[in-house]
Amino acid sequence: MSGALNGPLLALVVFCVLAEAAREVCFKLASGTGGMRMFVHPAAFAGFVFWGTELVAWTYVLTRLPLSLAFPLMASSYMVIAIAGALIFKETLTFRHRVGVALITAGVLCIGLMGK
Repeated sequence: MSGALNGPLLALVVFCVLAEAAREVCFKLASGTGGMRMFVHPAAFAGFVFWGTELVAWTYVLTRLPLSLAFPLMASSYMVIAIAGALIFKETLTFRHRVGVALITAGVLCIGLMGK
């Protein structure tokens, strides 16, 4: 394990973050159908595909980066999912919520992108 965050690895981490956000959006869309029908909803199927794809990509990332570097980068998914919830589902982001997301983003920048 080299432990160096280069361009291709950063791109793969970004892909994992976006795949995680897409998975959550798909599961939220499928959950609106209610009952057992949500498990056969096309959005649920797409969510499972995103989940599997992210699993493969994330496992590869973990073979190349220390967990202490990779996982804080993955925390940026909180920001992406909060924004997706606001844009797609019209969820309200209160001031406290926005401050929390900003603090998580600052932590990602401090730990993940600036190194150990």
